Amino acid sequence: MARTGPKNSARRVLVWLGVILAVLTAVLAGGTIAGHASWAPKLALDLEGGTQMILAPKVEGGSNINEDQLNQAVAIIRQRVDGSGVAEAEISTQSGRNVVVSLPGTPSKETRALIQASADMNFRPVLQAGAGAAVPTASLTPDDQLPKPTAAPANSSDVNWITADVYKKFETLDCDKPSQDKQERSDPAKPLVTCEPATAKSPAIKYILGPVEVKGSNIKSSSFQLQRGAQGAVTNEWAVNIQFDDQGTAKFKEVTERLYQFYVAGGAQGGSDPKAQFAIVLDDQVISAPRSLAVITDGRPQITGGFTEQSAKALSDQLRFGALPISFEIQSEQQISATLGGEQLRMGLLAGVIGLLLVVVYSLFQYRALGFVTIASLVVAGALTYLAIAILGWTENYRLSLAGVAGLIVAIGQTADSFIVYFERIRDELREGRGLVSAVQNGWKRAKRTVLASKAVNLLAALVLYFVAVGNVRGFAFTLGLTAIADLIVVFMFTHPTLQVLSRTKFFGEGHRFSGLDPKRLGAVPLYRGAGRIRTPEDKPAVAVRAKNSGATAEAERRMTIAERRLAEKQEQGEQGQLAGSAKSAAKEGK
Repeated sequence: MARTGPKNSARRVLVWLGVILAVLTAVLAGGTIAGHASWAPKLALDLEGGTQMILAPKVEGGSNINEDQLNQAVAIIRQRVDGSGVAEAEISTQSGRNVVVSLPGTPSKETRALIQASADMNFRPVLQAGAGAAVPTASLTPDDQLPKPTAAPANSSDVNWITADVYKKFETLDCDKPSQDKQERSDPAKPLVTCEPATAKSPAIKYILGPVEVKGSNIKSSSFQLQRGAQGAVTNEWAVNIQFDDQGTAKFKEVTERLYQFYVAGGAQGGSDPKAQFAIVLDDQVISAPRSLAVITDGRPQITGGFTEQSAKALSDQLRFGALPISFEIQSEQQISATLGGEQLRMGLLAGVIGLLLVVVYSLFQYRALGFVTIASLVVAGALTYLAIAILGWTENYRLSLAGVAGLIVAIGQTADSFIVYFERIRDELREGRGLVSAVQNGWKRAKRTVLASKAVNLLAALVLYFVAVGNVRGFAFTLGLTAIADLIVVFMFTHPTLQVLSRTKFFGEGHRFSGLDPKRLGAVPLYRGAGRIRTPEDKPAVAVRAKNSGATAEAERRMTIAERRLAEKQEQGEQGQLAGSAKSAAKEGK
């Protein structure tokens, strides 16, 4: 069987890159035809404009709201807005009293009502629990095997609450898709199918919950502290404490008496029955679902189980502030113009065009025809990035902000840098006297390590910035990371295969003076010197080529590393010593 040469392998990689671009284009075109997508990326608030609402929080009873309560209210609204699928929303406080919500476009009536609604916290018993992913269609329970209630539910923990419709909803619910979340409030007298979001320590879980048994308004206070052991010694485990009012204490005692029986029935499995759990639900989303390990008679339950100080504080704050009957009144609502953002976008795009033109001019001046490979690589990288942003806007509701555009502009230089590193490695190999085909292969082996290390640093910086920063800075970090990935794809699947193909053409392979890879201009000394003579260490470009091409030699010396320059100096000193010794020997022989 004939072996596949590097040229055919390179062409195969180029074909695969073409297939990837064609598939992405077809996916976006299909979404556009169906009316779900658009060829233009979705724009964020600063570029598209939108709606700004100033909300005045109100607490039942007319009491004043403090700063902590206001900050928790902002967190609740942000959770609601993110859950409704609105991206790039800006939520902040104003004058320590009001909440300012800015949304791209025009919010729907459902979104507006969701933002205004008061926080809704309650306690529901768990009827069933399962993994957060949706059940595959082929594995769904047949209709004739779905639950069929046999009697009216006796209490909130009765499985007769689980009807066929409720169970179908439970199986098809996917906790990784927030867009499935409904925007209207659930009925407290009916069962609820909902999720507990994934955390760093545990995956998402979905539940079927019974009707509400204890309301959040029955919470008097909550706190967090280190647990105490059986002997009263403080441990390293954090716990969250709740204190109910009189009505909540009586109701919670009744609930835990029932749930504790399910826990005891679990026996050696440690209360494996999910009906031993009670779920703390905020805005129809589970924030914690602990088991009832005892009957709580004093209205002071303690929640334990792998908390850190930060997670214990977060749950305590949610219980303390989320239970407050805070609602929001829209004081003012106005349309935000994108005029300022549009002007900044035009200036940013102008800066990007100028930067791109400078990269093109530099590439053509420095690398001649080889510079067109840089230009083509930038075009392919731009196409990949654009398609990715447009598809993410359709599928994930990603919106491109001005900061994101800045990330794309910065990426132009970083992307071109990868190609320059590769080209310079090839030219170094040519200076060593290798042919172009060999120089491309050896230069790639050296360059790809540098490129991978550089892009790894870029990706790490983008990830850290994305998770640490807030607001539009995250948009900058996202596009910076996205372009780094696109750059790697282009370098490995376009730039290197293209040079493998070009190295076997007459124009580049024979080192045309306009190719950018002319060995003579680079100051190379060939391995075979003619007349049976092979290149030796004494055949230095500085001696052999300086008279013919001093500019190329100076360029070659300028690009030497410090170590290479020191080695060359030592070799030159050694040669001078040898010449001096030879001169002395000749003088003695003459005498």
